[in-house]
Amino acid sequence: MQQSLHKSVARARVTTTTPNGDEAAASAFFARTIENNGWPEKVVIDKSGASFAGLQNMNWLLLLQGWFWLIEILQVKYLNNMIEQDHRFIKKLTRPMKGFKSCQSASATLDGIEVAHMIRKQQFSTSGQSAFQQFAALAA
Repeated sequence: MQQSLHKSVARARVTTTTPNGDEAAASAFFARTIENNGWPEKVVIDKSGASFAGLQNMNWLLLLQGWFWLIEILQVKYLNNMIEQDHRFIKKLTRPMKGFKSCQSASATLDGIEVAHMIRKQQFSTSGQSAFQQFAALAA
């Protein structure tokens, strides 16, 4: 049943567009994403009209296929601004590096920077450890 749903979503052409973008493109994007990653329980999006309409189309297709649960849609008005603000620190550190030689080294470096930043922001349970002790425990 999932395969037929994916195919019907991929073939669906919605002619209505929203002021913030293309509803058909958003529907196709969510169809590909769901096909690659599975069905989400909830999706957090910004206030984009196209994204909301695309997810509503997915929910309608779920109902038409006889599924009785829907994807919960959570909208945050300034989601992109919050994400960009959080990544500003990482961009500031990586810009002078002038790029990476391989994807593996880039991934390892960015993971380390993000973990250190999360520890500094106290997003891990501290359990009486210093920031260095937490980082060393995660690295081991």
